[in-house]
Amino acid sequence: MSVLSELSGLKRAKGAVKRKLTAAEKKEERASFAFLAPWILGIVLITAGPMAASLYLSFTNYNLLQAPEWIGLENFTRMMEDPRLMKSLQVTFSFVFISVPLQLIAALMLALVLDKGLRGMGFYRSVYYLPSLLGGSVAIAVLWRQIFGTQGLVNQVLAFFGVQGQGWISDPSTALGTLMILNVWTFGAPMIIFLAGLRQIPTMYYEAASVDGASKLRQLVTITLPLLTPIIFFNLVLQIIGAFQSFTQAFVVSGGTGGPADSTMFYTLYLYQKGFGNFDMGYASAMAWLLLGIIAVFTLINFMASKFWVFYDD
Repeated sequence: MSVLSELSGLKRAKGAVKRKLTAAEKKEERASFAFLAPWILGIVLITAGPMAASLYLSFTNYNLLQAPEWIGLENFTRMMEDPRLMKSLQVTFSFVFISVPLQLIAALMLALVLDKGLRGMGFYRSVYYLPSLLGGSVAIAVLWRQIFGTQGLVNQVLAFFGVQGQGWISDPSTALGTLMILNVWTFGAPMIIFLAGLRQIPTMYYEAASVDGASKLRQLVTITLPLLTPIIFFNLVLQIIGAFQSFTQAFVVSGGTGGPADSTMFYTLYLYQKGFGNFDMGYASAMAWLLLGIIAVFTLINFMASKFWVFYDD
């Protein structure tokens, strides 16, 4: 009898779930869909639609003027034999692997300083966050080109100390380094996130460590960094994705050419040249999907490796 009663109760509950909506509930449901409509249209028309189109174009020969011609995997096989593409990957990987860690270190160090409760904290946070807002703009890229130019600010400072400067952007050995410095300089966004994470660490841990005689360095290594690993992981993933997509700085600083000896030929810049310079849109679409795959692989590696070094409260 108990089993039958339970079954009948489940049926009644199922019937209650399937009850018809009232007029007011239907009106509320329609209103919710109306508010969601702009977001849904944006996803379909701005994101999903172009992605589906680019996936199709990656298997075609398309020059923007004629109808796409299906060529299968030819664009992807061409990429394996493209020396400039391989050079752009080398430049991009160097940029990501060097500038991102340096940027996160600079952001964390400054966050630790600002976490001490300095006067005018809001002003300092705004000042240090400003480069992140302007770092990807054309104006800052032009300014950077002037700073590291032959007659730029860097060479003027060196000349003041009697040191002969050089064309930092025109020299293949230093051109990429100037863009790395620019990326490190835009540490404001991860710094703010680090600062928020530091504010969430309970002070009782530091008080207990002080009672036990732990030094500030010891507290940093055993308390701050382990409890901050989720924030470090979050910033690392975001900054790697952003660095792989860097374009404006390389385009403006190099004049769209990729710099001397392709030393600043970012992958996105080469993609732009192929798509909008040579009108080889099919090949550019295939490059875009390769970039998506590279970012996905590195993101997956970060998530898989996070279980070994990221610590959560639970």
